[in-house]
Amino acid sequence: MRLADDPEVAAFRAEFAAFLDARLPAEAEARDRSRSSAHVPDWARRWQRTLFDEGWLLPGRPPEFGGRDATLPQQLAHLEELAHRRIYHSFNPQGLGIIAASLITFGTAEQKRRWAVPILRAEITAALGMSEPEAGSDLASLRTRAVLDGDTFTVDGQKIWTSGAHDADVLLAFVRTDPDAPRHQGISALLIPTAAEGVVRRPFGSIAAEDDLDFNEVFLTDVRVPREHLVGPLNEGWRVANGSLGHERTLLWLSFAERLEDLVQDAADVGAGEEWYATLLMDLQALRLLGYRQLGPDRDPAELSVLKLLGSEAVQSASLYALEAHGADALPHPARTGPYHHMNNEAFVSSWFERYARSFAGTIAGGTSEIQRNIVAERILGLPR
Repeated sequence: MRLADDPEVAAFRAEFAAFLDARLPAEAEARDRSRSSAHVPDWARRWQRTLFDEGWLLPGRPPEFGGRDATLPQQLAHLEELAHRRIYHSFNPQGLGIIAASLITFGTAEQKRRWAVPILRAEITAALGMSEPEAGSDLASLRTRAVLDGDTFTVDGQKIWTSGAHDADVLLAFVRTDPDAPRHQGISALLIPTAAEGVVRRPFGSIAAEDDLDFNEVFLTDVRVPREHLVGPLNEGWRVANGSLGHERTLLWLSFAERLEDLVQDAADVGAGEEWYATLLMDLQALRLLGYRQLGPDRDPAELSVLKLLGSEAVQSASLYALEAHGADALPHPARTGPYHHMNNEAFVSSWFERYARSFAGTIAGGTSEIQRNIVAERILGLPR
């Protein structure tokens, strides 16, 4: 498939490129940098609102949600143009790609007005409360409870790995509302304002750096949440959760292609002529070709798991080779291993050690590699459970 041969896609891409040329913030304006995945500097908030108002934030959505009803190939062209210029789509990626998307799909008209649109316009930011100390990738094991009394839930429990929670205005949290139901039932999704009494957020460093404060522990003690903050039907949070991750996975493969493309450019000094570098080039080409197949009418959602596996593990493998090839020079932190662009996320061009350390997130977030292999085995290969 060659998307550039489609006149409508080519015209769409050219229109977006012209918009970026005319409206992109200047480097001097973007000196304040993001500190977490829910911290959006003022200049980035203005930029995201501009994208929303002009229909370039989420082109596949209707205008009321920051889009222009674009086709899937046009959406891909939009994201490829951002990647080519190393422009980070949003400094609140979960708010944009998962939480607002879930509200548009499952929320009420009031929830879309009060929460989804402000998140899309970067007027507020959001974080996702799924994982718990005893329920990481296994959401069905969550133990945070919400008891409904009249029109109010009382929530008690703990979340972990909650990216950007200390900077977020609201959490989309998954809680158990029927403790007697089977594991995959009795779960509900609640919007919990982080300023609510009983919400405590504690950021902690990551393997990348002690000062990399994005992950959080979130403690919920007798937190009172109005029933109108329930997203989707009561006790049907499993369906909301699968929808949330579905939003994350649809074009997730493209983000891995971007990282591979960056590695091709940034590791060329030590990779040219090496076998691992040739493998990197082949993995990138294979990922793009398999990804483009998903744009056709016969796409199989289960094949997204193949893309997730290939992309995330190819990035991790190539990052390790680049780390080892640079030797001791790969270890100093902080460092920059790629060109600076004020519209990009600096983590993508940080030290080679940090780039390798961060690659593990790709094999975990959006469903671990183990989960993806199970999906491939059961839904594509037809193997027994």
